[in-house]
Amino acid sequence: MNEAEADIRRSLNSGAYNVQIDFKEARLSLKLDPSGNLLKAFIDLNNKVLSRFSEEERKRIGVHSCPGGDHDSTHSADIIYANLLPLLFKLNAGNFYLEYAGEKDKRSVLLSIKENLRPDQHVFIGVTNVLNPGIETPEEIRDTILEAAEIIPVEQLGATDDCGFPPFADDTSTSRDTAFSKIASRIKGTRRAEEALNKKQIAV
Repeated sequence: MNEAEADIRRSLNSGAYNVQIDFKEARLSLKLDPSGNLLKAFIDLNNKVLSRFSEEERKRIGVHSCPGGDHDSTHSADIIYANLLPLLFKLNAGNFYLEYAGEKDKRSVLLSIKENLRPDQHVFIGVTNVLNPGIETPEEIRDTILEAAEIIPVEQLGATDDCGFPPFADDTSTSRDTAFSKIASRIKGTRRAEEALNKKQIAV
């Protein structure tokens, strides 16, 4: 725990806007132990580390969860968010970065997020599918965000990528050009969603 705290604190003290903890094991743990006891143990252990940070510092700490993305494959995509989020959101972190673009039943994911997200937490949904080589258009990403904003409070909603591009150096399944094109679309699409939401707010 000392080393984990030191890594996070070093990044915060160096001026990092946010520090993201990779927790891909969360979903996998429910596949290995459907009782949830293994995940609860992971949550408790991570909360012990997070308890060493102030409330203000925890606002700058986030957790990433996905079903894996190594070599365009997953290890736990069959584990639904309704089983994961009630426990995941017990982590005392301010931000959560969730795989979403690759989900088949997106509405159920959004409803589960709404039901379990605490008022002091923010969720960033994945709007680019890192397992699909196709480049999402800014309009597609805008629409994805606007659909989510119909269910999740806008002030708690953000956009991210489903996972890394790719997460490990030996994974060449996604080219550098494809990765940066997807990220560029995400930025443009998020801006367009923001503009649409601002116009809607003004109209109201």
